Amino acid sequence: MMVLIAYDVNTVTEDGKKRLRKVAKQCVNYGQRVQNSVFECLLDPAQFAQLRHKLEAIIDKEKDSLRYYYLGSNWKKRVEHVGAKETFDPEGTIIV
Repeated sequence: MMVLIAYDVNTVTEDGKKRLRKVAKQCVNYGQRVQNSVFECLLDPAQFAQLRHKLEAIIDKEKDSLRYYYLGSNWKKRVEHVGAKETFDPEGTIIV
């Protein structure tokens, strides 16, 4: 399933900046950054549960927020891109 993850981490303090880096690092491990604080993640239910647990352990729920948008299996028909940065297809062919 495709999950769009957006986050807002309060970076007024050094602890906040550290949390922001940790959240971004976890998201990079599971998906593709499409905006500064937005990631598209193609995950199975177990991977999503693992990522969600990690993210929610990092954030300060009094100061930060996470949003999960479930786009499902038919996500390609629900995503439209306009502008800079080429669209990444996690199910497409990868050439190394």
